[in-house]
Amino acid sequence: MLEMKRRFFLAGTAAILAAPSMSFAQATPAKGGTLKISVDQAASVIHPLLTRVNPEYLVTELLYSNLTRLRVDMSVEPDLAESWSANDALTEWTFKLRTGVTFHDGSAFTAKDVVATFKAILDPATASPGRNNVGPIADIVAVDDATVLFKLSGGYADLPVSMAYTNARIIPAAIATGDLKSLSTKAVGTGPFKLVSYEPDRLIVVERNEKYYDPARPYLDRVEVHVFPDTSAESSALLSGDIDIISTIQPPEFMRVDGNDGITTLRTPSGQFCNINFGCDTAPFNDPRVRRAIALTVDREAMVGFVTEGFGTIGNDTPLNPSYRFFKQVKQREANIAEAKKLLAEAGFPNGLEATLIASDRPAVRTQLAVALREMAKEAGININVQTMPHATYLEQVWKKGSFYVGFYNMQPTPDGIFKLLYTSDAAWNETRWNNKAFDKLVGEARGTTDEAKRTELYTKAQEIMNEEVPSIIPSFFDVLAAKRSWVEGFEAHPRASVYRLDYASLSDKAPKRG
Repeated sequence: MLEMKRRFFLAGTAAILAAPSMSFAQATPAKGGTLKISVDQAASVIHPLLTRVNPEYLVTELLYSNLTRLRVDMSVEPDLAESWSANDALTEWTFKLRTGVTFHDGSAFTAKDVVATFKAILDPATASPGRNNVGPIADIVAVDDATVLFKLSGGYADLPVSMAYTNARIIPAAIATGDLKSLSTKAVGTGPFKLVSYEPDRLIVVERNEKYYDPARPYLDRVEVHVFPDTSAESSALLSGDIDIISTIQPPEFMRVDGNDGITTLRTPSGQFCNINFGCDTAPFNDPRVRRAIALTVDREAMVGFVTEGFGTIGNDTPLNPSYRFFKQVKQREANIAEAKKLLAEAGFPNGLEATLIASDRPAVRTQLAVALREMAKEAGININVQTMPHATYLEQVWKKGSFYVGFYNMQPTPDGIFKLLYTSDAAWNETRWNNKAFDKLVGEARGTTDEAKRTELYTKAQEIMNEEVPSIIPSFFDVLAAKRSWVEGFEAHPRASVYRLDYASLSDKAPKRG
């Protein structure tokens, strides 16, 4: 028990212990200035418990804090929690909180705010995507103002990592238990920046929180988040110096700006992917033979070239790749048109199959993937009609409702995170309605052990079931791409894609002076 607590305490305090030695090796970043970062779609939701897409995650990360956060190497570090420990069964976790922290409205941050936040997340009426992704929490107790006890319904080794989830930002208890909807138009967090103005389709402006818990950060005075639906115009703005960072850049624009004077392109391997989601409860996709047949038409090498334009790796119809801990390769699926035709005939479609595949226009790779699948499937007698629609319409009418559509997902911090987000029966976004009990059992067992070999074995079996059943086709993974002006310092592309760490960013003396 003592060794267990020591191990997890050290996990929580490692960053603090390492920080002084790092400061001697690196120059102190310059303070001040306004940084302009662009996104390719509106940040339509500012409520931190309800965000769904990367621009929304970016904005709420600026304004709020979690108990923990993710470094660029995907390890966990303290945020509002200074340290944490667990019992031997991993069913009780104790988090020690920072003291002297205040929300943007001046109210004090205490354990009561953590309790109220997580109870709001777990309340089905809130409809937070974080509900099934913050762990199997049965109860949360404020032991004292600076100590929170999480009681779990089962052992969960990844709880400190899950506390960094994008929908687990801490909000005041008074709002969590009162007018929770008010956070749709205002922001009351403990984050490094405070909200100045919010025009979701055009511009969001934040300014330094002078009372942030770390007096050294943030280094910037202001951050402006500019919305550029036109990716070509977005790249032109970077080239001209009108913006400083493109948060996520597509391969054509990446190649366009790469090599230009004053531009630094950023690329990191990731578990980010586009997939073809099947409604496994709806004919004809409720027959796994149909799903496998379509998957067998995919030339995965060609998909990497066509969809990722070379900035990615081959997928195998599971959401895990070597970027994840506990990944182990299962037999790679390869294109086999003859086998695809045979499976279709066995499923009752000897003359082929016709279906409509829906793709949002954001990001554009969704449509690219849909068109590529359409062409590849023709040889097997599968006629796919591709229907493209605006992203806002897709979110309202198709996402989580459709039976054949293209999804796009960021890498999660852990295998459990991505499985519980998308593929278990109780997943927050159970789009495929696959609901496989054997798969659920394996994921449940893996989350309750710290034995590395055992977790690898369990997750490998889970991948094998998924690869066989094909609730969705995952043909390739994307590298995360970004670009910045060379005067921006301290910003890196994060493999999670939805993490930005702009409180560590600063501007050199070569940056333009802005009012």
